[in-house]
Amino acid sequence: MGNLATIDIVIFLVYFVVVTGYGIWIYNRKKSTSTGSKDYFLAEGSLTWWAIGASLIASNISAEQFIGMSGEGFFVGIAVAAYEWIAAIALIIIAVWFIPIYLKNKIYTMPQFLETRYNKSVSLIMAVFWLFLYVIVNLTSILYLGALAIDTLLGGDNLHIIMIGLLLMALLIGLGGMKVIGYTDVIQVAVLIIGGFATVYMALQIVDQRINGAAVGNAFAGFQTLMNEAPQHFKLMLDKPTTTTTTLAMPENLSVQKYVVLPGLAMYFAGQWIVNLNYWGCNQYITQRALGADLKTARTGILFAGFLKLFMPIIVMLPGIAAYVLYTKGHLPGFNGVKDGAYSAILGFLPSGLKGLAVAALTAAIVASLAGKVNSISTIFTLDIYKKYLKADATEIQMVRTGRWAIIVAMFVALAFTWTDVLGIGGEGGFTFIQKYTGFISPGVFAMFLLGMFWKRTTGTAALVGVLLGFLLAIFFNSFAVDIFGKETLLYTAFTYEKLENGVVHTITEIPFLINMGWSFFITVAVMVMISLAGPKVNPKVFAIDTTMFKVDNRTLVLIVVTLLLLTALYVRFW
Repeated sequence: MGNLATIDIVIFLVYFVVVTGYGIWIYNRKKSTSTGSKDYFLAEGSLTWWAIGASLIASNISAEQFIGMSGEGFFVGIAVAAYEWIAAIALIIIAVWFIPIYLKNKIYTMPQFLETRYNKSVSLIMAVFWLFLYVIVNLTSILYLGALAIDTLLGGDNLHIIMIGLLLMALLIGLGGMKVIGYTDVIQVAVLIIGGFATVYMALQIVDQRINGAAVGNAFAGFQTLMNEAPQHFKLMLDKPTTTTTTLAMPENLSVQKYVVLPGLAMYFAGQWIVNLNYWGCNQYITQRALGADLKTARTGILFAGFLKLFMPIIVMLPGIAAYVLYTKGHLPGFNGVKDGAYSAILGFLPSGLKGLAVAALTAAIVASLAGKVNSISTIFTLDIYKKYLKADATEIQMVRTGRWAIIVAMFVALAFTWTDVLGIGGEGGFTFIQKYTGFISPGVFAMFLLGMFWKRTTGTAALVGVLLGFLLAIFFNSFAVDIFGKETLLYTAFTYEKLENGVVHTITEIPFLINMGWSFFITVAVMVMISLAGPKVNPKVFAIDTTMFKVDNRTLVLIVVTLLLLTALYVRFW
């Protein structure tokens, strides 16, 4: 994979100038209107529904999707699309039932939700925890995977320079506040989609040329070739392996590794819903885009994002399957078979010009996610820690200034952790790394939010116990359950398999982490209910709920129905 040609560099520079120039124009146009903290952190009343929807997608589709999900497409296939397609349903649930509660009760941050509904202790604990998660897990993985992909495409040996460049671009946008992020995300997502689809189209043409010998590749023929050559990669539901212990010499060893990541139908009754509902509904990084809007605008924007999610697997997953077929047929001689390198391997085939567009799309996804993430970090730190515990009398200007310093510090910390891949993100596999380690806190957090919203008796004590218990249960199922209860129980089935890493064979025994999340959640909810039953019948801090706010107008209903019909068709076709 050689360096970029002149035309590629020109295309990338045009992207950079357009995004930067537009961001500066938005900043200068809006700063005379309002300079308050809510305007800076939430873009209060400024974002349109299409800007909210585009910003949600731009923030979500980042390095872990382009690189990590393409890698899982290479390894597992279309089954990984469940994360994207179930997200479409999750966004419908968020838009109809969650967002009205946030807006009705004037919630601006997730820790504020916890303080309003429960108490300050729960709020502070989770504020610190979210800051840790966003910086150490999310920010680092986005930066490392993105820089690694671009570095691979450029021929290697520039990883650290690329990391610094990505951070500087994100810093330029992030310091402008949510308004600048939201509106530049519209351009980012346009570049992302155009570049992503162009890459997929060319990848399918290459498959037709290399596998079928076509002089001029046909994308539709290439897609049919993928389905013919790798039919197992086009199954949404993975079958449960018939054996629970395998070795490298056994063909079932690979099937076990796939099932541990995506445990077939079982994950739809467990962790898959928790992953999506917690991510889209209880996550400052995501909900922040809608919290400054009115209900109609916020709801439409979220549903628009849900509709777009149906098409994301085409961009982020198909290149991985194309890489798998080309690799197994010997047409990727420079590729070592490590799944997180699959997307970069495909980009190496692209001609001059299109390669620059693909790099711009990848950069757009990375920069948008980095900017959005650090804005959420600064929002939580400033509004929920600095203002409440460090300087209660802080002025609006001081809060904005503090938020900007929080962005700079978060970026330096992320750079320090990714400089030598201290966390081992590359070895774990990017997409799995994020889902697995986020999954340690998701069960308790989602239980706390769900019961806090919709059950009047949930107490602050139950919430505190719930978030801690959910975390401890996730660790227990991940690290200790098999040693204590064995591999086969009524709750789970654990699998033992061998994995070759850097020439060393490792024997691993684990329960599928999505199953772990499911049981952690259900047990946590049960304990929280029992604790709350000992409290008052109606918690005095219960939220105000007006059932009329859950009603949707006809236009919204049509968008929901169309999304569900398309999703149903996809599952029927690829079940």
